[in-house]
Amino acid sequence: MARARLSALMLAALFVAAVSLGFALAARSAERTPMPVIPKGKGSHCVRPVDFMRRYHMTMLLQQREVMVHEGVRTDFNIEGCVNCHAVKGADGQPVGYDDPKHFCRSCHSYASVSIDCFECHASKPAPPGQTAEAPPAVDPRDLAALNDYLHEARR
Repeated sequence: MARARLSALMLAALFVAAVSLGFALAARSAERTPMPVIPKGKGSHCVRPVDFMRRYHMTMLLQQREVMVHEGVRTDFNIEGCVNCHAVKGADGQPVGYDDPKHFCRSCHSYASVSIDCFECHASKPAPPGQTAEAPPAVDPRDLAALNDYLHEARR
């Protein structure tokens, strides 16, 4: 009986030691893992609280795309505003593009291993003062007609 109690106590002690070691290793690992550095915007505040933006920015971008592209409603919230406010300057003093690791989107997207395709169409850095952002490539009218036919069929 005494031997069983001793075995149980030893198992309990080993369990406590293992759990403690696990927590210690997790804490050390967290200290070594570089967290993303999110550049502060130029404005006094963001369009929403920081925690909200960190969690829901993609949902907001997708919803904005839906409203703008599919319904034709333009609002003050757009990716150009994000780019203009959060642009990071490189060594030459000019805003960096998405291909540069300093770009404000790259910090979190690289950390999370999440691809981003916004900048296949949108400019990844602000337009120079007095100019507008790059225009998207011209669309072939035949493509628009084909898309219109498809959408018309999809509504049936």
